[in-house]
Amino acid sequence: MERRNFIIASASAGALALTGENVLANTKNETETETKPKTVYFHYLLFWLKPELTPNQVKDFQNFFEGLKKLPYVKNVRYGGPANSSPRPVMDNSFTYNASMEFDSLEDLETYGKLDEHLALVAKYKPFFNKMMVHDSIYNQ
Repeated sequence: MERRNFIIASASAGALALTGENVLANTKNETETETKPKTVYFHYLLFWLKPELTPNQVKDFQNFFEGLKKLPYVKNVRYGGPANSSPRPVMDNSFTYNASMEFDSLEDLETYGKLDEHLALVAKYKPFFNKMMVHDSIYNQ
């Protein structure tokens, strides 16, 4: 009878090599593979643009968010407008744009807020809106 060698890969335990009846194992301590919950900080923005803006100016405001995507510390930027959800007493779709931004730490979020590039974007696009609201949140994932 012919003897064969087999290799079995296991994502959680490393790799096992089987040779005949001998088993060679390369295993990791189970605590090494466990990960702690990740803390994520979200910076949520709401904008009410001035009603006298032209459609091109309203569209141009999207460049504000595109500029934010290029700044250090920012992990993710998503933006859009209100959904056409059915009206409910708790719903407020009066805003023009909203954005959510993700940060790895509170320090990153606060440092981002003081960046010259961030302040320049805010100064450039501040004339476009009447009102802005910011909500900062922390999530453990």
